[in-house]
Amino acid sequence: MTSRMREWADFSTEADGHGAATLSFKGPLLVSTVGLVERRVRSLDEPLARVDLSAVPAIDTVGAWLAWRLSRDTGAEITGASDEAKRLIEAVSKSTGEGAIHPERPPLLERVPLGVGKLVIGWGQGVVGVLGFIGSMILAFGAVIRHPHRFRTKALVRQIELVGISGLGIIGLMSFLIGIVIAQQGAVQLQQFGAEMLTVNLTGRIAMRELGILMTAIMVAGRSGSAFAAQIGTMKLTEEIDAMRTIGVSPMEALVIPRVLAAMFMMILLGFFASIVAIVGGAVISQFQLDIPVFTFLRRIKEVVPVHDLWVGLIKAPVFGLIIAVCGCYQGMQVKGSSEEVGLRTTMAVVQAIFMVIVLDAFFAVFFTKVNWG
Repeated sequence: MTSRMREWADFSTEADGHGAATLSFKGPLLVSTVGLVERRVRSLDEPLARVDLSAVPAIDTVGAWLAWRLSRDTGAEITGASDEAKRLIEAVSKSTGEGAIHPERPPLLERVPLGVGKLVIGWGQGVVGVLGFIGSMILAFGAVIRHPHRFRTKALVRQIELVGISGLGIIGLMSFLIGIVIAQQGAVQLQQFGAEMLTVNLTGRIAMRELGILMTAIMVAGRSGSAFAAQIGTMKLTEEIDAMRTIGVSPMEALVIPRVLAAMFMMILLGFFASIVAIVGGAVISQFQLDIPVFTFLRRIKEVVPVHDLWVGLIKAPVFGLIIAVCGCYQGMQVKGSSEEVGLRTTMAVVQAIFMVIVLDAFFAVFFTKVNWG
């Protein structure tokens, strides 16, 4: 490229004595040189009679567009243009750009059915995808049962550590505080009727039957469900899962089954642990608010909490763990395209897991009431 071609474009204006002016461009009008000139030309407010291109040694489509638009907006005549400039100006003048930048928005009566239809179709496709994923997971379980040597024990132990042991601290603290809240708020209401001793019943049954398992499931969904989706999604994005299939390793057996088993097993232990810690929290606050000694509170728990409340929590725990693991692994397997998809799928995994856990908890509440375990 010559030194002339590397010069920046410029312009000058000269009045013609008739209340108008001639704008003369100088230097090459190229995409790499017209940036500053274009902004300055936009700020001109004086009327123009001519746009002179005689001092322009080189021009491209961007420069031709700038000159033509200036002529169009001011009514000025273009003079001194070379044959190349004339051809480019004629070409860009035919590109009127009158199309709508945004598509026309359909009317309300059309938008609503369209939106509902897309939502229903999306749900249907999601249900089909989840059922297919569960089917693949069941086949992988069957393959592992037929060939036990393919079971990845180390991966299971690692996931048990991540799902369960690493979460003991936060789940214990959350459960302790929830127990305090249940006992304190229950005591405030029951004291109005002189029945503050029933705080033990309230705390024990709610913690053992409902909130201990439910809050644990929500915490595991936030911690482990999101981790499952992010880990598998990243592996999908970096084509590690494709590489596993290429070398004959089943991603279901290597990635999904250890996570599902770890979530199901650890939800039982974490749910029981959370229930016990919540009861301890209720006992501690009762010591200060109701003058009920801690050990008296705990002995009373044995009398007022039926054994089937413990079984209700233990039955729900593995089901919740299965739902959380399936949502996390399924959404991770759906990642494709870009890293933004990892964040989107991780969010969807947590939301879906928590939603399904709450729906199933409501189902279990009705079911156990019908079988006289209420």
